[in-house]
Amino acid sequence: MNISLITPAPPGSRAGNRATAERWAGLLEQAGHRVNIVTEYDGGPCDLFIALHAWRSHEAVVHFRRLHPSTPLIVVLTGTDIYDHQHRFPGMTHESMALADCLVALHQRVGQDIPAQFTRKLMTVLQSADKPAAPTGPKQGFDICVIGHLRDEKDPLRAALAARQLPDNSAIRIINAGKAHTPAWEDKALAEQAANPRFKWLGEVDKSAIHDLMSRSRAMVISSVMEGGANVVSEACRAGLPVIASDISGNIGLLGDDYPGYFPVGDDTELARLLQRAEHSPEFLEELEGRVAELAGRFTPETERASLLAAIEKAMAGRTRLNP
Repeated sequence: MNISLITPAPPGSRAGNRATAERWAGLLEQAGHRVNIVTEYDGGPCDLFIALHAWRSHEAVVHFRRLHPSTPLIVVLTGTDIYDHQHRFPGMTHESMALADCLVALHQRVGQDIPAQFTRKLMTVLQSADKPAAPTGPKQGFDICVIGHLRDEKDPLRAALAARQLPDNSAIRIINAGKAHTPAWEDKALAEQAANPRFKWLGEVDKSAIHDLMSRSRAMVISSVMEGGANVVSEACRAGLPVIASDISGNIGLLGDDYPGYFPVGDDTELARLLQRAEHSPEFLEELEGRVAELAGRFTPETERASLLAAIEKAMAGRTRLNP
């Protein structure tokens, strides 16, 4: 099929949604499809239209459905769609959901977080990650990585604030890799780095540097206040890197209800307790390692491609029922 995929993230962007669009294009091309990634919809025809974002792509979704009422349409629900925009802009966000033949969720609890009338359209596609090379030597010190752009939704300095509460004899350092979303966030990161000897901000780095950081780290903290299904969790699981996560739906939907490494969102005191436990309890760290190893098979490219193809089949079947 000739597939059009729209994302608000431009070429060259390291935003997660651009990475998703390009990874999906590769997976679908492996399955024999042709994929054209665009940031603006020009009205042209295709055999299938995939829109990343219900709210940000709302105008394109409405335009496409008006021009091509018989063509299958998939709308991918992001974290901001589910946990922000559908509450602040329900008309636009829910209209995109209503027009879609299939809604794609990026974690397994999305069905609990959207209006019930849309759940029959829902398919889960867990984002994949390549398995990185094994570390070349033993890990030194006790570095904890935080990977993600610095913006409000990520609560990116929560681990640094938790590290301030650690005892003097702790070897923990928080290493943060991610681009500041605004000048204000850059100022916050630099100020925290100057005041907190346990915190280092790397800024935006490339994929190989991310893999190197993961290989040197003892665990990863994902402290977000909202997530649609963060690919960095997939990367950590594939790398065998223990995850310490805020107890939001987007993290629980990837790691499972009974995962032992959660802390209450925004609670740096409880996060500090978990960091100390990871540092001083080899059994706890091994338990986390075992759990992410068990989960790793969910995040392979082969699994993601199969889920994508199943979503396409659902979209095509849904459109056929409406246009026999």
